Parts: sequence; structure tokens; C-alpha cells
Amino acid sequence: MAMKRFKQVYSDGLGSYYTIIEDTVTGVQYLLFDKGGHDGGLAITPLLDAEGKPMINKTGHNMHKEEWI
Repeated sequence: MAMKRFKQVYSDGLGSYYTIIEDTVTGVQYLLFDKGGHDGGLAITPLLDAEGKPMINKTGHNMHKEEWI
């Protein structure tokens, strides 16, 4: 089975409103906000470090159990 491009590395566990995904090729991490429901909305933005540069996972370690998406 081929590896998918993005993997989930964190979910808030509160209805999955906030999720962090990681690009498995570049290591760049993104914050997703999914309001859900019939009036929902979806937003995605890269996580930035203190210098305003994209957060990149260089260690290969995840904050929580990873789930491929």
C-alpha cells in the first residue's frame, strides 16, 4: 500500500475541531479547524515558529498516535 501524503499527528479529542496534520514529504505541519455541522466551516493554515517560518517536523516523532489520512 502506498503511503499517503498527509498524516494526522494531533487531535484535540473534543469533537475533532482542532487537528494538526503533517505533510509526509516536506514535514510542514498544518492546523485544521473544522466546525462541522450544517453551518460548519473548514480552515487550514501552516503552523509558524517564532520567526514566522513554517513548523517542520525534523525528528519524525509525532505528538500523539498517528493516523494516516
